[in-house]
Amino acid sequence: MLFSRAKGVVGLDIGSSAVKLVELKERKGEYHLVRLGLEPLSPEAIVDGSIMDSSLVVDAIHKLNDETKVKQAQYGTSLSGHSVIIKKIQLPQMSEDELAESIQWEAEQYIPFDINDVRMDYVLLSDDDVGQEQMEVLLVAVKRDKVNDYQSVISQTGKSPALIDIDVFAIQNAYEINHDLDPLKVVALINMGAGVTNINVLARGSTVFWRDITFGGNQFTESLQREFNLSFEQAESLKRGETVGRYTLNEARPILDAVSEEMASEIQKTFDFFSATSSEGPVEELVLSGGCALTPNLLQVLRDRFGVPTELLDPLRRVHYKESEFDRDWLTSIAPRLAVAVGLAIRKIGD
Repeated sequence: MLFSRAKGVVGLDIGSSAVKLVELKERKGEYHLVRLGLEPLSPEAIVDGSIMDSSLVVDAIHKLNDETKVKQAQYGTSLSGHSVIIKKIQLPQMSEDELAESIQWEAEQYIPFDINDVRMDYVLLSDDDVGQEQMEVLLVAVKRDKVNDYQSVISQTGKSPALIDIDVFAIQNAYEINHDLDPLKVVALINMGAGVTNINVLARGSTVFWRDITFGGNQFTESLQREFNLSFEQAESLKRGETVGRYTLNEARPILDAVSEEMASEIQKTFDFFSATSSEGPVEELVLSGGCALTPNLLQVLRDRFGVPTELLDPLRRVHYKESEFDRDWLTSIAPRLAVAVGLAIRKIGD
């Protein structure tokens, strides 16, 4: 189910700060935007990737369904965080039938949870080459109760949770339909949400490393709250560059930049681990997405820290849409926040 891909789905990114909905239609290999919506979530609704108040999430999805007038019943969503385990493993060469029979036993060696408490899927990465003693398998496991929680909030709105993906793979989908992959370049896709940042490193045209770090937009907001004695909503507004009372963005910049440096340090730790455990070369480009990526001056701080080209991901770069239906300036302002939802919307059931 985690990898099942052909009937299309509505992409629904249930994030910590907002729910994003995207519906695309594919025609002759090109994607067209059909519906799009974004509904803010209260910070207590989802904490560390876990749904704490399902009624708030259900209400947000209901509102998006009503506003976008979506008719499609099949929805796809995705997960990230500590409840998600992604492993690339080497197994003795065997047939696909043998793999299907033995994968659960093999997986128990790599999953730090009770195998009965997870939903699991896998993809065979290497072909069944004659003479090869090993085969490469991508294994994904997610805590069963977390999958059930996300399925439940979709079902309560009258829609069908037809597909569950993983955030890092959804981001990769969004990147790949908008960029030509350079097999000679090592690129880090960094999706910065409110509570979790997903990092996916691409090399030789495919993904080679994944990691989620518990650092995101909430750290910026909380720092502003402490420094200026603001409410969460006021700090969010100030973070976006709005003037709040007597506080302006200029006064907030030193605080935001200090947290940006902390974010850079967390990313550096991940890159150091990648370098120590991989034979690939160093990261040569950063591509940022997620609402946190829009934090003033964060992109420049990362560009200066890592000394490599750094840009915001536009998941609608090659997606067609009618300007009579979607305001171009609005889409540009929120585009990085839509990356997961777009990546989900290009998925197909059973493909």
